[in-house]
Amino acid sequence: MNVKSVEKEATHASVTVELTREELEPALNRAYLKYRKDIMIPGFRKGHAPRMVIEAAYGKHVFFEDAVEDMFPDIYKDAVLTQDIRPVGRPSVSKMDIADDGAVTLTIVTDLYPVAELGEYKNLEIEKAEVEVKESEVEAELDRMAQNVARITTVDRPAQEGDTAVIDFEGFENGKAFAGGKGENYELKLGSHTFIPGFEEQVAGMSAGEEKDIDVTFPADYHAEELAGKPVVFKVKVHEVKETVVPEKDDEFVKDVSEFDTVAELRADIEKRIRDEKQAGIDRAFENAAVEKAAANMTVEIPDSMIDEELDQEMERMDYELRSQGASLQAYAQMMGGDMNAIRNSLRPSAQAAVRTNVLLDAVAAAENIEVSEEECEEEYKKLAESYKMELDDVKKALNADGLKSDLKLRKAARLIADSAVAVAPKAPEAAEEAPASEE
Repeated sequence: MNVKSVEKEATHASVTVELTREELEPALNRAYLKYRKDIMIPGFRKGHAPRMVIEAAYGKHVFFEDAVEDMFPDIYKDAVLTQDIRPVGRPSVSKMDIADDGAVTLTIVTDLYPVAELGEYKNLEIEKAEVEVKESEVEAELDRMAQNVARITTVDRPAQEGDTAVIDFEGFENGKAFAGGKGENYELKLGSHTFIPGFEEQVAGMSAGEEKDIDVTFPADYHAEELAGKPVVFKVKVHEVKETVVPEKDDEFVKDVSEFDTVAELRADIEKRIRDEKQAGIDRAFENAAVEKAAANMTVEIPDSMIDEELDQEMERMDYELRSQGASLQAYAQMMGGDMNAIRNSLRPSAQAAVRTNVLLDAVAAAENIEVSEEECEEEYKKLAESYKMELDDVKKALNADGLKSDLKLRKAARLIADSAVAVAPKAPEAAEEAPASEE
């Protein structure tokens, strides 16, 4: 395999490669063996015609295109990746010439990783909010903790909001029971608004053993069109009324639910946790905004192939997430009233932003001579192993070392941009303009 020439332009390169007939011969024979079963030649049983007979009938170059396609991964690795270029996207053969002696000359075209012209990326002024923890947020967390240890007891009184009513129900429209309108021993939390409007409010006040007809109307936008906007009657019987008893939020409660002894100590811990979580979110937003601003200051021409590759990955991630929930990307597209192309187009802006960000961070890492040590890689492996509850060796086998190192390098570049950025107070919302006085 001989590389005859490499021509580079701003966004793509052309690599001309020459292959001898001897180098092509194994691939030519594989192409013959693959397709001979479908070729009919008079005088031979289907699939049994010799290669030279097929070449005589269809032309001596009949298998060349398939042979080149078969060899292309090796051609790309040995002839293109060895050059002083950084190819991206899917390469293609723009020209193929076959000599009389069977040698083939290919011209392979590939997009190149874009060369970015960095703008300002240090000392950028970025808005950053101050952390504020409200008393109501601490109280809400205390309430949640109290609800987690609440007791549920059966009571001998009419149901009220907050109670759980164990009911049988069956719905009728114009005197006929409708599909999906029946349930037995259903535990309905009054005030949860899980049933259609008006239903729970009429269950309130009923006692165990009581039966009642409940008149309600389905919402006009109800998902079952045959019931949307229709008045119906539910026959309801209450079997049991349960009360949720929430403990007092005192020192004894604190000792039961935490390692602290007093309410004050628990409140202080909750406030710190909320503050730390909010601060982490603000810091992430600050870094993202700084990187986004630096990317906007950069001048670069990004080939469409890089956007398409990122879109492929985003589509794969989306499909994986949907399948983990028992759905599929195809079903999601239909549910949204579109098709796969519509979903892909909706993801294009985020893919463009992601690629632009990666190009920026790669350029910053090069400009700042950012490197990643083996110790840093090892530490990241350990974090991932702990996070995913995996053995360290299994994590190392699952991850590409070069990919991990590249990812860490980009992260360090993002931190460099954020660490140098200057935090400024968010701008106050502009005062609403006064409406002009109406003419008399």
